[in-house]
Amino acid sequence: MVTMIGNEYDIKGLVKNLLYLEHDAIAAYDSCIERLDSRELASQISAFKEDHLRHVATLTEMARELGIEAPTEGDMKQMLTTGKIALADLMGDSAILKAMKTNEDDTVTAYERASRHEDAIPESKAFFMKAEGHLETMGFTGGLAYRSFDLQRPGLLLMHMKPALIASMFADAVSGRTG
Repeated sequence: MVTMIGNEYDIKGLVKNLLYLEHDAIAAYDSCIERLDSRELASQISAFKEDHLRHVATLTEMARELGIEAPTEGDMKQMLTTGKIALADLMGDSAILKAMKTNEDDTVTAYERASRHEDAIPESKAFFMKAEGHLETMGFTGGLAYRSFDLQRPGLLLMHMKPALIASMFADAVSGRTG
């Protein structure tokens, strides 16, 4: 999906849409955690979800300061973010993680744009830039494979683009094998 969040005319619309995005992300994380076969991965994903909960708290405070009502749930996009996870569940954990990465790509794009919004004050821009770094913190660097252990950052979920793995995943999907 391509997000348009971050292109809003004013800061009020930006904050409101970022809140919708965060609630959508939280719903996707809940779906992901529920569907992952690996409890170790589910635990790691649960920790990443906590970042989004903190983002909601910060954005809700921004909304209050701007005098706007803060959304308390996602919007129609939530059906897409959680739907991708449900479909990916048919092919196993690796596909679920790939679906989560595409959701996070949209979040990063939105926060990149938000950090450059002309109405954002320096404190808001700093928060947007920190939130933008979330995807890298998660260890998502593109692709479908994951390692649950990295010597530099133990337990960090890593994604790597490996053409052979992509080909094998599609072969697995065709043959009915999963995970």
